[in-house]
Amino acid sequence: MRPDPTPPASPTALPGYAATGRIDELRATEYRHLDTDGQVYLDYAGAGVAAQAQVRAHHDRLLAGLYSNPHSENPTSVAAGSLVESARRAVLDFFRADPDEYAVIFTPNASGACRLVGEAYDFDRAAPLVLTWDNHNSVNGIREYARSARASVRYVPLSGPELRVAESALVAALDKGRGSLARRWGRPGRRGLFAYPAQSNFSGVQHPLGWVELAHQRGYDVLLDAAAFAPTNRLDLSVVRPDFVCLSWYKLFGYPTGVGALLARRSALARLRRPWFAGGTIRAVSVQGDWHRPMDDESAFEDGTLNFLSIPDVAFGLRWLDSIGVDLVHARVGLLTEWLLERLATLRHDTGGPLVQVYGPTTGAGRGGTLTFNLRHPDGTLFDERLVAREAAAAGFSLRTGCFCNPGAAEGAFGMSRTSMRQRLLAGVDTIDQYLAALGLPTGGAVRVSFGLASIATDAERFVDFVASTYLNRDVGAEAPLPPRLRC
Repeated sequence: MRPDPTPPASPTALPGYAATGRIDELRATEYRHLDTDGQVYLDYAGAGVAAQAQVRAHHDRLLAGLYSNPHSENPTSVAAGSLVESARRAVLDFFRADPDEYAVIFTPNASGACRLVGEAYDFDRAAPLVLTWDNHNSVNGIREYARSARASVRYVPLSGPELRVAESALVAALDKGRGSLARRWGRPGRRGLFAYPAQSNFSGVQHPLGWVELAHQRGYDVLLDAAAFAPTNRLDLSVVRPDFVCLSWYKLFGYPTGVGALLARRSALARLRRPWFAGGTIRAVSVQGDWHRPMDDESAFEDGTLNFLSIPDVAFGLRWLDSIGVDLVHARVGLLTEWLLERLATLRHDTGGPLVQVYGPTTGAGRGGTLTFNLRHPDGTLFDERLVAREAAAAGFSLRTGCFCNPGAAEGAFGMSRTSMRQRLLAGVDTIDQYLAALGLPTGGAVRVSFGLASIATDAERFVDFVASTYLNRDVGAEAPLPPRLRC
């Protein structure tokens, strides 16, 4: 945080903001559609936004050539396959990954990448799964594969108001019973899987990349969820070497959707055993012989026909982001985030109570451009996040409310204990509202705003003005009925 306790009226006055001015130029040209009808986009953690150049490139490519299913040897198939392979190389180049060490597997999204690892990982009683509380549900879901294999599943809790993980607690979880389990089940040298996000999609906390090596030293493979981190931070796989990295390309640059990737170390990929096969993943198969031979490269994990008309857009998107500069985007997002945190902290009711309660870091240190918070009435009670969602939408703001598919971070933020949760949930619940009532929670989640590639100062300024003018000194009153919650 800056030494001056009073933030400037505009982020443009911050030291270093002028050096990120290229983003303002791009906003006025390639991203001018963001300002249509006075809208304000603040959900980059949900999805990035596409530049007009990306859409034009897709259009021009499809009209200039002819492409077909790459599982063939005809000219149109070869053309499509060549573009797919070029995209693989572009991914490796962008993340500075050695092609002899890493493979790129195209998936529908980051969730699909997590599923590939979960279903094929060799879990057993000597090979546990270790997770941080702070994980997207697509990573949490891997625990079901581990449990079906009777593997131990351990969660590392969050600590303190910044919702970080104490490294001592992580080490204890990684070390717990490792040697004795392997000896007991007669499988010395067994590995386990440690999965965590480089950046929380709930709080914006950035967990140390050094944990990759920490886990490797203890015999674990590491799945790094980089979906929230990669859009505004440099991930250099020549320095940090997780065994698996999951990504969704629309999070980085908005387009295309429906395409993600699993970046996998080839040594770790060779240890995976898929529980099924599909078209495109096998070299040979026999029905009467009840036999099949999988492909011996990354295509063994790419089920069916790849999205060959959109995967080349990944290569263009990476070149586009690289031309702007990930470091430049990181700097702009950091400035806007710190300014917004400081401005929200100054908003106080006439009673002296704060309007905004932030979950996670309240400064720019060790965090990304995702801010999650709730708003409080003058008497300290919380505004229902569904009300904020409705009123923000009416004012033209695109933001997110709820728990953002990250229940562990939400439970940590709201101070929910494991004992009370289990006791209250034993009675059984059918809906999210019943779940919240059982836990005694005053709200079903929080409000999340997030900055990204095309964010400018006006976005942050308009949001602060909206929050102050709409909720400051607003007493609890009779509000119109709110819709039921559909998901956590």
